[in-house]
Amino acid sequence: MTLRHSGVRDVIAYNWPQYAAGAATAAAAALLAPRLPRALRPLARTGSVAALTLLCTATAASWHVYDRSGLYTYDWLEDLLPRIPSAYVVVSTGLDEVSAPLAARWPKAQRTAIDLYDPALTSERSLRRARRRVPPPAHAAPGRPETLPHPANSADTVLLVFAAHELRRAQDRERLFTECARLLRPGGTLLVAEHLRDAANTAVFGPGAWHFLPRQEWLRLAAHAGLEHSAERRFAGLIAAFAFSKDRK
Repeated sequence: MTLRHSGVRDVIAYNWPQYAAGAATAAAAALLAPRLPRALRPLARTGSVAALTLLCTATAASWHVYDRSGLYTYDWLEDLLPRIPSAYVVVSTGLDEVSAPLAARWPKAQRTAIDLYDPALTSERSLRRARRRVPPPAHAAPGRPETLPHPANSADTVLLVFAAHELRRAQDRERLFTECARLLRPGGTLLVAEHLRDAANTAVFGPGAWHFLPRQEWLRLAAHAGLEHSAERRFAGLIAAFAFSKDRK
């Protein structure tokens, strides 16, 4: 059972300027085509069709991932975590849709939420719109990538779900992963779920896929923090969920 009540509607609500721009581009190209020289008309019509196609594929992909893939049931956590955590930390960068479902899923576990939202670090306007619609949990503590307000060696699991890519500077992501590793107990797991900058995401999201990061970047960040890549799972061919483990020594 999922506590998430939306899906593709959220994506459209958070990113409506991009949807509006795409629709306007398609309409403008279609209206302009008859007024152009004959040689340019096919190009304008092709541009109109391409813009509409991209809107449709992006919307369909979002619906498939967020409403149909089972991503937000969190049943897949059992495949990536060695055990139910007794203490876990959810780190978000402005939008926390993880804390509430996990509190219901792991009611006996000690939970902590840390909010890294800072317009200077996370510049996407879609995050600001999302934050207005879904305020952070009342118990969330503010933090910085280099300073997570939580004791060292105190969590079985730290979760970064659609969060770390919003830190656009590599050094901020490196600091965040290092801090997540500090929070983990020996044998603990950092769980990262993200879209990837790859062929599949580019095919359905077009230029928007460049906001995501390549798979190799997540592996690099984990290695930088001294974590081992222990498991991985894909959703709908577009989402990767990684489990990175801390050495038991």
